[in-house]
Amino acid sequence: MSIQNPNPSGDSNKWWTRVIPNLSPVFRVEGDLERKGEGMYDKMNSIGANEIIIESPFHSAKPEDIGLDQMARVLITYRDRMSDLEKDPRLRYTLIYKNSGTAAGAVYSHPISLLASTPVIPKRVKEELDGAKQYFAYKERCIFCDLAREELRFGSRVILETRSFVAFCPYASKFPFESWILPKRHNCAFQDIRADEIEDMALILSSVLKKLRNIFDGVSFNYFIHSAPNRIPRKNHWHTLGEDFHWHLEIMPRLLRTSGFEWGSGLYILPTSPENAAKYLREA
Repeated sequence: MSIQNPNPSGDSNKWWTRVIPNLSPVFRVEGDLERKGEGMYDKMNSIGANEIIIESPFHSAKPEDIGLDQMARVLITYRDRMSDLEKDPRLRYTLIYKNSGTAAGAVYSHPISLLASTPVIPKRVKEELDGAKQYFAYKERCIFCDLAREELRFGSRVILETRSFVAFCPYASKFPFESWILPKRHNCAFQDIRADEIEDMALILSSVLKKLRNIFDGVSFNYFIHSAPNRIPRKNHWHTLGEDFHWHLEIMPRLLRTSGFEWGSGLYILPTSPENAAKYLREA
């Protein structure tokens, strides 16, 4: 798929964004899952989707410099691909992510994002979903809505607030200068984002990336969207999904290498507190 430019001025401007199959896919759409046991273990075929989302026709464009209109087109492309893949009953989850810079795993220098749609819910996402479900069962409130309210009330970890979103450095950050973008309106699935929210998200995402570059010029980073799994009813499990989960985008600057201590313990050592990181980003 591609978003076309209605007024092309040359060969490079015949489209705004384009989606192509990944050149080295881990998951493939064709085939059946063929779930089966192997002793105490389970396995299945790697059915899914791997796609490259080309963010701009211009090779040297940086994500923070593509402009608000183009960033909005990129977000619309994210939304449309997730909506389309949700229709495949074999697929359980679609992850949109970006690798910017070699330290973040980028393979191509052209501005791109990546999509992976899988027949299982990834472990980290499932932990978030289960935690949100437990919090809702205990308090009858969305943990992410509470988180947004608390960060706005406290203020010292907030980077930027717009009409529809808040960007902040989370209290229990895993990496220095980690930041989250959270919608104020409760919504479990990114593909249900409204047109006015897309414009607002283009603004806040571009702004946070520019602030990060102003502090650490040329820094590598990853970002990814955590959204609801494909909303196929699951008995006694995901029936509260619309109430207890809240999609969000996480940005991870690659400023430090993760050591054996972090991998072995699950504890993360930060040289800069989230409060100080947010202050630097606010002022950048």
